[in-house]
Amino acid sequence: MVYQHILELIRHGIPCAFHLLTGFYCPGCGGTRAVVYLLQGQIGRSFQYHPLIPYMAAVLVLEFGSWGLSRLLRRPGLHIKRYDFFVYLGIAVILINWLVKNYCLAVLGIDLLPGRL
Repeated sequence: MVYQHILELIRHGIPCAFHLLTGFYCPGCGGTRAVVYLLQGQIGRSFQYHPLIPYMAAVLVLEFGSWGLSRLLRRPGLHIKRYDFFVYLGIAVILINWLVKNYCLAVLGIDLLPGRL
């Protein structure tokens, strides 16, 4: 019985307590669904639900790719190593996403996180 409830919760996404209490989105709202859509290969939908998820996937591919290439070719200069830049850009993505989604919800009445999986 408990197992069924857990599966149902995972299938529909874990509800956000901040959204339930305030009606507004938290900075992480849509992240779980974005991960699921990205794993299904639906990059556009993943970006719609939370752009940080495809951004992080791209950064990881870029970082590991450049690291692997630098090791393979024995040229350490090929490794990008822009950690601070990627972190600050990720924070900007989170803040912009949060502001846009709450603006659309509160001012325009448009819910950018429709439905369930």
